[in-house]
Amino acid sequence: MEWQRYDYRISTEPSRLQRELIHELLRQHYWSKDVSSALVDKAIAGSLCFGLYRDDAQLGFARVVTDKATFAYLAEVWLDPELEEPALGEWLIATVLSHPDLQGLQRVLLSDPQVHELYRRHGFNAPAHPEHWLEIFNPELCREAPHILH
Repeated sequence: MEWQRYDYRISTEPSRLQRELIHELLRQHYWSKDVSSALVDKAIAGSLCFGLYRDDAQLGFARVVTDKATFAYLAEVWLDPELEEPALGEWLIATVLSHPDLQGLQRVLLSDPQVHELYRRHGFNAPAHPEHWLEIFNPELCREAPHILH
């Protein structure tokens, strides 16, 4: 699928993803600084991915892990730090959440320690029953599995 706004385009076409750039930018974040390119490729292959582009340059990325029926996890979102258009981040999140495969889900999760206000504007809130949630979290495995970091 593809969406266009002015000179920008969001696409879910996997062949358009610039995997070396995605790997490089993910390594700039504390939660995936040691991630291998092979693991990034494997995560992309098992996910619904969105690339944000101007012409052929990739400027953003979002990755969703989902069963397309009941659950989705927004695992990674980044924008080129050089971008001076904050509305592009809003558009990327809105586009992800409007994708037909993500409609009617019982639960959409994400974890981000920094930009809660951005996500709250798109309907995300703290879990209604945090006492129901448990996790297995192994920081050492995070070097090999970026999707379990958040």
